[in-house]
Amino acid sequence: MKSSPDEAACDIDGPQLAKDLAVSGYETTRQRGSHVRLTTERDGQNHEVIPWHHPIKTGTLAGILKHIAANHWLT
Repeated sequence: MKSSPDEAACDIDGPQLAKDLAVSGYETTRQRGSHVRLTTERDGQNHEVIPWHHPIKTGTLAGILKHIAANHWLT
């Protein structure tokens, strides 16, 4: 199945995203299968589930970042 441009992959994977979010106070709290849950207490408790895939689809990454931005009052 061919991906549409909206589903095109970006050049970031789950481990790299987790590492980048650790700078913002996110810590890995659990893993189930190919997904990892990250949690932060900064600006209120927030849980984010990220796929441990390479690469993460652009739309998936955009949704994760949008949710994180809303939690930190950046929207």
